[in-house]
Amino acid sequence: MAAELKERTFQFSLRIVRLVESLPASCIGDVFGRQLLRCTTSVGANYRAACRAKSDKDFLSKMKICEEEIDESIYWLNLIKHAQIFPEGKLDAVISEADELCAIMTSICITTASKLRNLKNS
Repeated sequence: MAAELKERTFQFSLRIVRLVESLPASCIGDVFGRQLLRCTTSVGANYRAACRAKSDKDFLSKMKICEEEIDESIYWLNLIKHAQIFPEGKLDAVISEADELCAIMTSICITTASKLRNLKNS
């Protein structure tokens, strides 16, 4: 699962790089693009760091960052969509992928937090 998710977050970042390059050359396009690029590429980088965590607590901390960053990515993608600065319909697939990645990150965080609580209570 870890290798698959590493690749999936990497490919997602590449899609966003291409998308940002296609945004209009305007103040809005620049600001939205920079914000989106920053948070999206952070997801994959932080997931790689989580895979090298020193403990379950460290892993959860890094995964919570991934969860926050993918959620922020969804925000920026939806803002771009609703501001209508990108061709209509071109964002649906990437937003769907972001939603799926967010669900995966959230599930990992919930499972890990539960594991830590169980260890603490035993």
